[in-house]
Amino acid sequence: MTSQDQQYTLRKNEQAHQYELLIDATVAGHASYKRVGETLVLPHTVVEPEFRGRGLSRPLIQYALDDARAQGLAVEPLCSAVRDFIDRNPEYQDLTA
Repeated sequence: MTSQDQQYTLRKNEQAHQYELLIDATVAGHASYKRVGETLVLPHTVVEPEFRGRGLSRPLIQYALDDARAQGLAVEPLCSAVRDFIDRNPEYQDLTA
């Protein structure tokens, strides 16, 4: 996948309870999650300082939300970046718990 000509890989790391965005095998960003019943709580999203300013939080958050939708889960966006993303993208507003 690419973002502004940046190659990256997205994955769900169930052991660490986070969605990860990797660049050259380095975790450049992650979105922590906790499953509570039928709700995916998203408390924190981080893009490492050396990778900021490249638009990488968008695909990371979108990946987490798409995964929640695929599992039939509601989302509780405790992270302000996730809340802002949902506010700006109405196609995800139906996921909020």
